Amino acid sequence: MEEQNENISNENKASEEVKTDQNVEFENRIDLSELQESIFKIKEQLHKVIVGQKDMVDLLLVAMLANGHALIEGVPGVAKTITAKLLSKTLSVDFSRIQFTPDLMPSDILGTSVFNVKNSDFEFKKGPIFSNMILIDEINRAPAKTQAALFEVMEEKQVTIDGTTYEMGNPFIVLATQNPIEQEGTYRLPEAQLDRFLFKINVEYPNAEDELEIITREQQLENTQKLQKVDTIITGKDIEKYRSLVNQIQIEANLLKYIADIVVNTRTNSLLFLGASPRASIAILGASKAFAAIQGRDFVTPEDIKRAAIPVLQHRVIVTPEREMEGLTSQQIVQQIIESVEIPR
Repeated sequence: MEEQNENISNENKASEEVKTDQNVEFENRIDLSELQESIFKIKEQLHKVIVGQKDMVDLLLVAMLANGHALIEGVPGVAKTITAKLLSKTLSVDFSRIQFTPDLMPSDILGTSVFNVKNSDFEFKKGPIFSNMILIDEINRAPAKTQAALFEVMEEKQVTIDGTTYEMGNPFIVLATQNPIEQEGTYRLPEAQLDRFLFKINVEYPNAEDELEIITREQQLENTQKLQKVDTIITGKDIEKYRSLVNQIQIEANLLKYIADIVVNTRTNSLLFLGASPRASIAILGASKAFAAIQGRDFVTPEDIKRAAIPVLQHRVIVTPEREMEGLTSQQIVQQIIESVEIPR
């Protein structure tokens, strides 16, 4: 009897040990607690003013951590511009806003050489692009030559004027807005420029519940300025530190192949006239690492890659004219590609 009781006791102990093993939480090799806390606080500040639009906020923060630019597309009045301005308010960095118009010249953005009478020489006067966070409002209202002025600075973070190269400060983030509906007085963005945006973020209308919350808050706001409700959370140095942590996030070789398979599929897909370049693969890699970091993980999962793929790819591919006439969008085709590529196990 004693022997039987002892066996039962040993079984219970073994069972308890298994349960303990099952509840073990593996520690990250990278301490992401500060990054997570800062991102949570920034979201908290933004949602003091912004109702809903969680996807837009998440993607903007991921773009910031992944050292990328974001193109925000939506009809007027869905909080594109105010969200970008509020985000800049949560960061202790220089902010510049450029309103794109049909008569805007490259020198109005980059700057120009001005003759200084005192020293009888030309000196360079920097344009509004020389800032840490730049909001370009209605980016598709400027002509091609003005759009082309952004190619070098968005990709290489430098400007070359009169043979002299001027480096941008860190961080350097371009957030651009555009209206997808109104076509009068607008210009199609060149593919080369679209490719320089990490994300294209589609902003939808709010639902009925969010709409009510928006007008309720507006009623309560009275004379208070919306920007006054938001506090500064992190500095430019913090952003650089968090980006360094994001770069250290681990990703397995089979997930790298998963990214490559998705991007290569865009080049062979019969529904697409133009596929994505290797820059898209690199963008998915960086964005998926940032998604993992925000979740507090030091490793990438297939879900991180799938979440990054659509906003990274949808503006880099071109739908064939036949499929476009049928109403198919690049977003729908990219979704089909993601579903068709086998997820690594």
